Amino acid sequence: MNYNRAEFERSYGLLSQLPESTVPEIAFAGRSNVGKSSLLNKLFNRKQLARVSSVPGKTVTINFYNLDEAKFVDLPGYGYAKISKQELNRFSDLMEGYFKTQRNIALVVQLIDMRHPLTKDDEGMINFMREMDIPFIIVMTKADKLKKRAYEERMNMARQELAFAGNVPVIPFSAVSGLGLNGIKNHIENAISDAGGQ
Repeated sequence: MNYNRAEFERSYGLLSQLPESTVPEIAFAGRSNVGKSSLLNKLFNRKQLARVSSVPGKTVTINFYNLDEAKFVDLPGYGYAKISKQELNRFSDLMEGYFKTQRNIALVVQLIDMRHPLTKDDEGMINFMREMDIPFIIVMTKADKLKKRAYEERMNMARQELAFAGNVPVIPFSAVSGLGLNGIKNHIENAISDAGGQ
């Protein structure tokens, strides 16, 4: 898969706007400011294809990227309190609608900030994917921001915190060094292949 060929398709703010799901989709989920854009830019080997927001949670849209036989879907970050109730309702409709409208979701890449314990929102998202029987992996972002001892301690704690998620792959990742990138790519490509892509 040639990740350099990725192209931004469009941002969608309403469930009714979402395009028909005709190819396998790889969705990226996580809290606001967890590093979704940084991971996408590292995957695509482009500095600014996925825009890094200066104000976490400000824009509630689903962003689609085309890549050969698949689409990469950047879901809006959750867990950011400073949005209006109206925006919060739109966020809920958009997120729930995305997952419950028979889309061809090959894999969800669930991002968690490695520096911090799992949040209730993270737990809720993981439980939701398990209940919906959606395949997912967990990527622990910002691994480069921890010194070796703290890194090892957080990995051990994360395994305990994520025990409820079952035997799900957990991959430490750094957008700076590229740590974990090949493992993430392998899971993505296997998922696309299993879902009927090439």
